[in-house]
Amino acid sequence: MASRSLRGLGGNRGGGGGGGRKSLSARNAAVERRNLITVCRFSVKTLIDRSCFETIDDSSPEFNNFAAILEQILSHRLKGQVTWFGYESPRSFWDYIRVACRKVSQNCICSIENMENVSSSRAKGRAWIRVALMEKHLSEYISTALRDFKTTRRFYEDGAIVLGEEANMLAGMLLGLNAIDFSFCLKGEGLDGNFPAVIDYTPYLKFTQSSDSISSDEEELRTLGSSGSESSTPENVGPPFIMDENSWFNKCKRVKQKYQLTLEQKGYLEELLRLRENQLSESVAQNKILLQRIEDSDLAHKLEKEQLEYIIVELQDQLKSCQSLDQLSAEVSLSQTSLDPGQSQGDGKQDTLNLISEGKEDTPSLLGLCGSLTSVASYKSLTSLKSNDYLASPTTEMTSPGLTPS
Repeated sequence: MASRSLRGLGGNRGGGGGGGRKSLSARNAAVERRNLITVCRFSVKTLIDRSCFETIDDSSPEFNNFAAILEQILSHRLKGQVTWFGYESPRSFWDYIRVACRKVSQNCICSIENMENVSSSRAKGRAWIRVALMEKHLSEYISTALRDFKTTRRFYEDGAIVLGEEANMLAGMLLGLNAIDFSFCLKGEGLDGNFPAVIDYTPYLKFTQSSDSISSDEEELRTLGSSGSESSTPENVGPPFIMDENSWFNKCKRVKQKYQLTLEQKGYLEELLRLRENQLSESVAQNKILLQRIEDSDLAHKLEKEQLEYIIVELQDQLKSCQSLDQLSAEVSLSQTSLDPGQSQGDGKQDTLNLISEGKEDTPSLLGLCGSLTSVASYKSLTSLKSNDYLASPTTEMTSPGLTPS
């Protein structure tokens, strides 16, 4: 019994191992995504802080770390390229950017493809990061690529950062880099695609400053240490005062940096707002022009429809009058042929023409419709009609007093 119970426990553990592995892999993927996004946010902050004092170029360690982080994010769970033989070869994030960012206006994709000193796909991707930062369009590129969800799904596996909720955070974080003036050399060693990018986490492990704090953690620890030494040795009054003065100087320096950064961001946001307002005003003006064109075309279509309806009614009235005149001329011609067949041909034709000229309007359309009555063939066809439904009987015409035979 004990052995059976132990086997049952072992079976339960084996059965639940699949679910445990799945949950563990999901947890690891979530932690990996969160780590990369958090480190990217820290790197953007350090880049903005460093730009207040010096120009950011290839020699800046903050930029090199940021480029490595962005490359890791765009390469996270990137699918390989399947060859003809069924093997899956690795690909770079440049293959995805090249396809997904074609819709960006005035993009730099073609210029990077035609660069002579850049041959590998990884090197082209690194060159694209530098060019996009110098053009201040990196956030626009990323946003456009993420909106093309079909292409993104084709290049990335499930669980990738660009397919999750973190993608929107990434585009928002990169927007702050548009306030920095970058200067890069596209022929340097940073474009070497033979070596993968490595992230240096040590600056961000030291950086644990909260958003509402001005002084750094090291200064706070130094202040606490100085206050502890002061309480233990009250005779040493000078050093704590000096450290406090240095801390205040550092605080003022950091406040000044944040003030300068806020001014730069304020100027950038005001410029962006002005551009968006101009675009909105242009869109509103174009919308008004289009609405006016639609109203004019609707009015023209209504007038044309009314004219066509009026012409149709007029043609129907003329057709009815022509049919009545044709019937009348046929009756007159048959009555005359019944009285005098030899004489009725000339007189009947003349009477028919007189009736037509009296009953019809002198319009080109009516003349065209009634022209067939003057021809001999139509006249003969009318005289050959003998139906009692449409023509009058000759016997009823001869009952009048003036037409009685002798």
